[in-house]
Amino acid sequence: MRLIPVLMALTVTAASQFAQAQNLNWRGSIAGYDGKSLTVLLRDGTQVVVALPEALPVAVTQRFSMQEVRPGMLLGVTTVRRADGATVAIDVRPIPASAAQGLSPHDLQPQSTMTNAVVEATVASSDAHEMTLNYKTGSVKVLVPPDTPMSRAAPGERSDLKPGKAVFVASRRNDNGSFTAIRVQVGKDGVHPTQ
Repeated sequence: MRLIPVLMALTVTAASQFAQAQNLNWRGSIAGYDGKSLTVLLRDGTQVVVALPEALPVAVTQRFSMQEVRPGMLLGVTTVRRADGATVAIDVRPIPASAAQGLSPHDLQPQSTMTNAVVEATVASSDAHEMTLNYKTGSVKVLVPPDTPMSRAAPGERSDLKPGKAVFVASRRNDNGSFTAIRVQVGKDGVHPTQ
């Protein structure tokens, strides 16, 4: 009987890993949009076609800065570990209050981590800001150099999906191998989704 909870936990873990494997993020520029599907020119020069459901909202990218960061704000911070052991931000953006907090591997750069957490405190220095982030089960201090990309998502329109614009698309893989978008964010006014 003791094996049952273990087997159930393994099943849940396997199902979660399978679901994550079925979700893929695409970063690049818009190569085409026909009203139903978006063709994305990826960073490696290949292209992928992603279906856009009619009801899916489109987000645009706006500027965001450390001056807007306040204690209690929920942020999504992508980080890497520096050679000296410091945790350094490579992307910072506000996220919805409904977002799950925690740490998880991320695909922005090799060995990068996404931290969804509440800002506990910030300290400014001459060469970087330092944020203390609390993600419920722990906390981490993150250095934010001045050149760290920072942006926020804002409501956009389908008309913002223009060829050449930088774009980020989160998608799910369908049973037939095609992809359907679950989130789309496009650059606007010179501000790009993190690539």
